[in-house]
Amino acid sequence: MAAEATENAVGPRIVRGRVDSLSLYEITDYELQQLEDGSIGGTYLNFAIFFVSMGLSFLATLLTAAQLSDRAFTVFVVLVVIGFAAGAVLVVLWLKTRRSMSRVLKRIKDRCALSETAASIVAEDVTEASDESAG
Repeated sequence: MAAEATENAVGPRIVRGRVDSLSLYEITDYELQQLEDGSIGGTYLNFAIFFVSMGLSFLATLLTAAQLSDRAFTVFVVLVVIGFAAGAVLVVLWLKTRRSMSRVLKRIKDRCALSETAASIVAEDVTEASDESAG
């Protein structure tokens, strides 16, 4: 790759390094919107970790506490159940949103891979045709 320097009388000096090939990915408005919105999966994962940690903390307290009143025991059990249940639901949501974003990106990349395959087949046909006409 050779570096090419261009000087403009009005603007700054621009140094450009050329690349051998460039892949352009065409996307639909819906796919663009999904990419702009991003994935809420990170937030789901953070809250899942919080709730599971909370459930584990209260479970450790239940297992190690010598004497708890009935009321305190009930509150701790409820917090353990809520922590594990909310954590499990949020982990499932995180897995689902993570997969959906991966599917969108894969669909976009697959379109370019199909185009490259078709272009290489056409290039091979042109090469074979030119070899046959020359020979």
